[in-house]
Amino acid sequence: MLAKIPFSPDELNIIGSHISTKSMSFGGPAPMYNTPITPKENFFHALRRDGEALWIPTMSDILTIESRVNVDHIARAEVMDMGEPLSLEEKGGKDMFGIEWVFVPQVGGSMVKPGAPVLEDANDWPEVIKFPDVEAMDWAACKELNSCMNETKRAFQVTFQNGIFERLISFMDFEGAALAIIDEDQQDAVHALFDKLADMYIAMIAKYRECVNIEGVHFHDDWGSQRSPFFSAATCSEMIVPYLKRIADYCHSEGMFFHQHSCGKNELLVPCMIEAGVDMWFPQSMNDTAMLVEKYGDKLMFGVYPQIPPEATPEQIDEAAKAFVEQYAPGFPEKPVMMVGFMAPPEFSPAVYKYSREYFATH
Repeated sequence: MLAKIPFSPDELNIIGSHISTKSMSFGGPAPMYNTPITPKENFFHALRRDGEALWIPTMSDILTIESRVNVDHIARAEVMDMGEPLSLEEKGGKDMFGIEWVFVPQVGGSMVKPGAPVLEDANDWPEVIKFPDVEAMDWAACKELNSCMNETKRAFQVTFQNGIFERLISFMDFEGAALAIIDEDQQDAVHALFDKLADMYIAMIAKYRECVNIEGVHFHDDWGSQRSPFFSAATCSEMIVPYLKRIADYCHSEGMFFHQHSCGKNELLVPCMIEAGVDMWFPQSMNDTAMLVEKYGDKLMFGVYPQIPPEATPEQIDEAAKAFVEQYAPGFPEKPVMMVGFMAPPEFSPAVYKYSREYFATH
């Protein structure tokens, strides 16, 4: 056990900058504070629920790579590595499966070229869908470009933009994918497709592990709209969970965490995430995050987005940070949370650090 370390104001002295990706980095460079342990060490203490976290971790305590070795990220116009930013002309194009994506500047992202799904019936996928050759991807270039990221003092995760259900959407468009996972005549084919996708993701994670010292996987798979999930918990458990669990189990076997990204009001699907072995989920604000932490926080680490108006004064920001800590610190370590503050004022994260350090040092 770590001894109780009293908080010292000089911990908030900035002593440098954390390694950040060149091509894209949400929130800009992350300042390195004079903390008693590294953000990486603190994050893993929180995730393990071992009682040794010294502060409530924040999203800036994680470094994310979205390497261009996976052309999905170029197609989706979101590359985060040590290479130069994508030009406007480079954004969009074909993903790993040859699906055409169109970059939409107004929203800063890409969508599948509409109106021409490559797969009409899931039973046809073995003849229609050509899987990429994972071994043939330029992993040597990925290693050469990004090896400096191994020196990070933050937790290090790799992102996959297109998860299991999202991949099916890219093949069939949304209506076709939503139908295929509940259509008895297509379900067996969907199972086989998802099983092969899981093989591919696991193979890619293994190759990433040879290139850089990733410690977790950030897996995007949107499951809901603003009002409700796209499918029932029973459908999710039957059709998606077995393959998500295979990927999560592989990560755990290699000592890595599994971080699910899933937009939408997906409260009803949290038991499915737990069944699959997901370690973290950052629910959007339409979800009742406080309820989720109370009900499931001992099994799943939730990210919490602070709701702070942009016109808030410094005093109001400080009070909001104090209230945040008062709400979530007493539940540590049994129900840890991560503060997701990239939309919050920059003063908020240091204040959460200060108040949570003071709390953990005395409780």
